[in-house]
Amino acid sequence: MARPSEQYNVQLPMPDGIKLPIQGPDFPRPDRGLIERLRDVSSATASATLHRMGIRQTYIQGPVARTPGAKIVGPAVTLQFMPQREDIASGAGQEQSEKRSALWAVFDEITPGDVLVIQAWGDPYTGCMGDMLTTYFKGRGGAGVVVDGCVRDWPKIQHLGVPMWTRSVTPNYASQSTLFPWAYNVPIACSRVLVLPGDIIIADDDGAVMVPAKMAAMVADATVAHEEWEVFSRIKLLEGGSIHKYYPLNDEGWAEYEEWRQANPQH
Repeated sequence: MARPSEQYNVQLPMPDGIKLPIQGPDFPRPDRGLIERLRDVSSATASATLHRMGIRQTYIQGPVARTPGAKIVGPAVTLQFMPQREDIASGAGQEQSEKRSALWAVFDEITPGDVLVIQAWGDPYTGCMGDMLTTYFKGRGGAGVVVDGCVRDWPKIQHLGVPMWTRSVTPNYASQSTLFPWAYNVPIACSRVLVLPGDIIIADDDGAVMVPAKMAAMVADATVAHEEWEVFSRIKLLEGGSIHKYYPLNDEGWAEYEEWRQANPQH
């Protein structure tokens, strides 16, 4: 019998039924008119509106705006990173294998106005994309990127004009650490928010919020009305009006708002 060694030199067998990358089905993009209606809706208002409608987990906590003042609204194209497992995907040649992974495949799915949303488990060592893939993303008309994790090549990416919401930056490439790009166009958990392909992302300096695709028109209707009366409330509060009357509007405040709206139809 051979003497046991500290490490067995074996060929790791691939599990059955695993064929990477995993690709989800195509999904419809929302009407462009609906996207335009949502452009004036802030992430804060969208989050509050959805909460009132019964959808509680919409704020993608963690990723912050890398370009202050940037605002994006668009349908989500999803990319899922999963933990590495050595009998499936791992090793020194990973950077080349990425070219045959979901990481590269997902960018061919990008259409103008899309938002790439990436599940990366908040990992600080995985650079989910770098400047070349970001350049390709911009060339395909992508609107912006939300990453529950990091990107690399930030000194170059920041000059490309692609709005990004990330947890941080890192020098590592995508599979250099403990994750591997596994699937795209699939449901993902982005900072504990369930994002489905085609859901609408609204992101600004307050953060990124997921709007369920089939609720987007409802949100647009409700938030536009909300932000209209907030304009009036803000005016009254700046004039020294009572917050108990003007935010939120009580019956008397609402009556004044109706009069103001008729006199100021441009609002």
